[in-house]
Amino acid sequence: MKKIDYIATIGFYLCNVILFIFYLFPGSILGYFLYNNLYIQPQITKDFIISSNHFYLFITLSTIGIVAYHNTNKIRFLIKYLFLLSIILEVFHIIIPNRGFEWGDLFGNIIGVLLVVIIYKIKKKYEQSN
Repeated sequence: MKKIDYIATIGFYLCNVILFIFYLFPGSILGYFLYNNLYIQPQITKDFIISSNHFYLFITLSTIGIVAYHNTNKIRFLIKYLFLLSIILEVFHIIIPNRGFEWGDLFGNIIGVLLVVIIYKIKKKYEQSN
């Protein structure tokens, strides 16, 4: 395993742990640290049809995962994992206090994963044709 793959793999696992903590916490951890208020969610950019925060988060997570596993036979499992994770974590907001399920968040998650997967598939197809 190359050093970059090893670092990306560790980074992917670490991002997953952080994601679970932030996603399943009943309130906004970042809102607490930035605004001293658990009920305020910081915005990176304004939302457009979908949640921009969720879109950026899942683009980042998916990219790190693809970099970590692109040379392995686990890539198909990773893609399924990312899609399921994007759905399941948002559905958990139905039962977590002070959190709420939102379609815009769900679609932000899914579109973030989908964009990275499409780019990966196009890149892979381009590399195979050369």
